[in-house]
Amino acid sequence: MASRKTADIREKELRLAVLRIEHGRSHTKARALTISSVAREAGVSAALIHNHYPTIAELIRVKQGASSRQQRDAKQAELLILKKRNADLHRELEDVRFQLAKLATINEMLVMDNATLRASRDTDKIVRIDSRKC
Repeated sequence: MASRKTADIREKELRLAVLRIEHGRSHTKARALTISSVAREAGVSAALIHNHYPTIAELIRVKQGASSRQQRDAKQAELLILKKRNADLHRELEDVRFQLAKLATINEMLVMDNATLRASRDTDKIVRIDSRKC
């Protein structure tokens, strides 16, 4: 009966499996470095790596460029950029609303002036004075 391998020996085998895959010397002809390919190469299940060797799983993710820490940091940086952009857009929106209110006031004054001028044009009771002659 074969004895069980210690955790240290298993971890070394997993690290060697990672290196073999990385250098194109895999016994299983694996080309892509994934948790599943490392598990096949080392003769264990992917669940064993996930459950008992999280450092190996993280090592594989880092080498894939998919480290959970890297992903979190990238998302955090992206979130900060988007929050700043959102704040800038809110300020711009407030400026546009202020300008719109100002233009609405000017427009209302012009409508009233226009109505006054039309009324004065259409009546005979108002005498026009030419300001250039005065």
